[in-house]
Amino acid sequence: MEKEEFNELLKNANLSKKEFANILDINPGSLNNWGSSQNIPYWVKSWLENYIKAKDIDKIATTVKPYIKID
Repeated sequence: MEKEEFNELLKNANLSKKEFANILDINPGSLNNWGSSQNIPYWVKSWLENYIKAKDIDKIATTVKPYIKID
């Protein structure tokens, strides 16, 4: 993954690099090196894509919850 795609996925996830580093429990300085002096780890793309999907599903669940009747 290229640095531009990484930055776009972070934007779509509504995460800053610092927030992403905190979620992963890694040093923000290390994350800032991704795409320049270090390759972006292979798993980051799928992780961010799944994070975005999970946020979308949470929005849907919150929206429909008041209309679901549980007996």
